[in-house]
Amino acid sequence: MTLDSTAIETLKGVTTATLTTILLKKGLRNVWIRGAMPLTGGQGRIVGPAFTMRFVPAREDLATPASWGSPTSTRAAIEDMPEGAVAVIDAMGNPDAGVFGDILCARMVKRGVAGLITDGVVRDLDGVLGTTLPVWCRGTAAPPSVAGLTFVGWQETVGCGGVAVLPGDAIVADRDGAVVIPQALLAEVLDEAVEQERMEGWIVSEVERGEKLPGLYPMNDATRARYDAWKKT
Repeated sequence: MTLDSTAIETLKGVTTATLTTILLKKGLRNVWIRGAMPLTGGQGRIVGPAFTMRFVPAREDLATPASWGSPTSTRAAIEDMPEGAVAVIDAMGNPDAGVFGDILCARMVKRGVAGLITDGVVRDLDGVLGTTLPVWCRGTAAPPSVAGLTFVGWQETVGCGGVAVLPGDAIVADRDGAVVIPQALLAEVLDEAVEQERMEGWIVSEVERGEKLPGLYPMNDATRARYDAWKKT
């Protein structure tokens, strides 16, 4: 299934916590990108198809400032990003080299990119925040990417935060972090996501009314019957 505008709007109403629960029920435990947390408070939830980028360890003859002008560069990759994409950058968790800074993020905003997810760090913090690009990462560092990383390509399978990400997988990110929905499971997840959110919202309302958790969460048959009756009204 393609992540179209209807699917995006649906997923914008679903938390990453709910999505991990749905995917767990389908046997997928490893979908939450480790180390990718909101760069700043107040970032809204973003949804978009993954546009993958990959770094490997720095090698002195490859990781040079001159490499920024090569055909295989982060600059070239940005110019290939479609509107609405979420850049997912495999930085191998490197905390010492900022994969992107303010200028690159500003260009991504101009191209209509939805956000940036990385298990690494960014640089030029004030400038990056000034671009308003939503960013999920493990922090900031002053050195540029070539101080510790070599960029090798884009739109290929990557490992970001210990999670396999394929181009086109659905990415949902909020205050709990970033979750990957395999493209092949998107339709199934969409079918269940809205109902899961509705059910959990009802359970919260029952807790606020003083209901005890056993038999409520998870539901027993009696609670399920009450919930089904509530849905009809």
